[in-house]
Amino acid sequence: MISLRTTILSGLMAVSLSAGSNDGKCVLFIGDSITDGGWGRSGGSMAPSSQRNLSDQNHLYGHSYMMLCAARYECDNPHSGLKSYNRGISGNTLADLKTRWEEDAIALQPDIVSILIGTNDIDAYLRSGIETDFDFMAWENDYRSLLDRTLRLNPDVRFVLGAPFVAKAGKIGNADNYAMRAELIEKCSQVVEKISRDYNAVFLPYDEMFAHLTADGNPSYWIWDGIHPTPAGHQSMADLWLQKAGPLLTEE
Repeated sequence: MISLRTTILSGLMAVSLSAGSNDGKCVLFIGDSITDGGWGRSGGSMAPSSQRNLSDQNHLYGHSYMMLCAARYECDNPHSGLKSYNRGISGNTLADLKTRWEEDAIALQPDIVSILIGTNDIDAYLRSGIETDFDFMAWENDYRSLLDRTLRLNPDVRFVLGAPFVAKAGKIGNADNYAMRAELIEKCSQVVEKISRDYNAVFLPYDEMFAHLTADGNPSYWIWDGIHPTPAGHQSMADLWLQKAGPLLTEE
């Protein structure tokens, strides 16, 4: 039986072997703390992009899956001219992305926009104590509005949409509301998958990937607190990103 990891690694080899020069494409990774990884010397804070160090190459990408994706591709393709940006900000919800989309997305004129968002939306909902159901229709409409704003300026932009995820590990996994959190995160993932189909986007089923990885009964090895991946988890995310979205980097 071929394992998920073998399939991903085979895909990575194919991307590396087929990659050639491009016209200096721009790829943007945007989201919350899972993407953030302390880029721009943020120290793990929620500092906006304008207050981060944008020149220190030692900390420019942070230490999340985004850095692993960019480092791998840029190492294998030093003449590609690829420009990579991390614009993840810790604690962000979809509403936060909407607020800063012009500055942190549109202004960079990306050819590829990779989005991972949702876990903080559900966390905020659970913390609020609101008794009404989470408004998935409004959440979906807001998500689509970001893509539409980008497409109006660049009809050729490509999207890479990651499914939010959660694991029964750490304080999140031990919380009384874990079952509800997991159910809501699953619904968010379904919304993202639906949007991906409608926008011909690359869908990254991170939720399924982590469900597979954590099936060995040791979820904290991959996601230490129930939300944030460990180094091994981030590497798995990067492998999946490069396997599924990597071909976009060499498209004409």
